Amino acid sequence: MAEQAVLTLSCPDRPGIVAAVSGLVFEEGFTILEASQFDDAASGKFFMRVRFAPAREAVALAALGEKFAPLAARFLMRWRLRSLAIPQRVMILVSRFDHCLVDLLYRWRIGELPMVVAGIVANHPRESYRHLDLDGLPFHHLPVTRETRLEQEAALWALIRAAEADLVVLARYMQVLSDGLAAKLSGRCINIHHSFLPGFKGARPYHQAHARGVKLIGATAHYVTSDLDEGPIIEQDVERILHSDSPDALVRKGRDIERRVLARAVAWHLEDRVLLDGARTVVFPG
Repeated sequence: MAEQAVLTLSCPDRPGIVAAVSGLVFEEGFTILEASQFDDAASGKFFMRVRFAPAREAVALAALGEKFAPLAARFLMRWRLRSLAIPQRVMILVSRFDHCLVDLLYRWRIGELPMVVAGIVANHPRESYRHLDLDGLPFHHLPVTRETRLEQEAALWALIRAAEADLVVLARYMQVLSDGLAAKLSGRCINIHHSFLPGFKGARPYHQAHARGVKLIGATAHYVTSDLDEGPIIEQDVERILHSDSPDALVRKGRDIERRVLARAVAWHLEDRVLLDGARTVVFPG
């Protein structure tokens, strides 16, 4: 199969953008396989995602990038052009609850998530995950206390850089990243929050929900920012609760929601389907 690539862009909305982009892609010898666009009438911004492949031999993605740069400048675009033949490198962070980690690894192993697992970082020892198949995967135990938080985060950042991670996933990693690290990982760090934000925060959220007699529980996947649990939302989902459900039943249902919400968010990011728009996102789901 010919090498596929994806182009994403955002810019002030004006006539002629689609024609200019599709025309250049065609002129450089590529055929469009998938195209999505969104005109935000409220902000006056335009967003677009295009997936394409060579239509003939001897066409180069690098040449298309060189030709696209002047067009992007003319339309004041923020853009990215990436080959889908090179999977993104993902660092997964986890604490005691490992259900999201298990799900991500399963989806990766069956080919559902096109990524390279650059490493797993846990603040619990490897023995805590002995029931998981981690063979061949770099595993790093970085314990943390209130007194060692700065040193632990410095070691974490060093691991992320050494692994050349394109994306960091907080798979129920129960540590708050500092403002500095959140800034360094802007737009490439996804967290799963055990609530349909806004909702019950702090410890034992499902027990809080049970005490309040909620009828819906949910989960939210969002990009990490310095504002705790307030980053741009990528995906959310909910599930109905019965009056007869116990706190343990809510925990079980919550795990299921968290797994699927995080998996969708990670998959969409890996496929360049999520475009940032300030505190919001534009998502072109597949």
